Amino acid sequence: MTEESVLREESSAGGESNVRKVVVTNQLGLHARPAAKLAQEAQNFSADIKVVCESQEVDAKSILDVLTLAAAQGSVLELRADGPDAVSALDSLEEHFKNRFGEEK
Repeated sequence: MTEESVLREESSAGGESNVRKVVVTNQLGLHARPAAKLAQEAQNFSADIKVVCESQEVDAKSILDVLTLAAAQGSVLELRADGPDAVSALDSLEEHFKNRFGEEK
């Protein structure tokens, strides 16, 4: 194993990840509409973005993966991003959570 591959593994294991905690405030939780908006927004960035709910980690760029979390209102999620635009990606996604993905409730 080369030194470079060791560094990549450490990074992908979370050592270099940018992390944000967000709370699902939508009354219906992270249902189809907000999950779709989350995935669409995540696709605008080159960073590798994951969503973690309890012990489950999924690809934020996949609506189906996000839906499998079944994150209810009040769920605390962790957003993890690796890549050149990771901080921008997390800023944008965090803003969507704060704005309830444009839903009133």
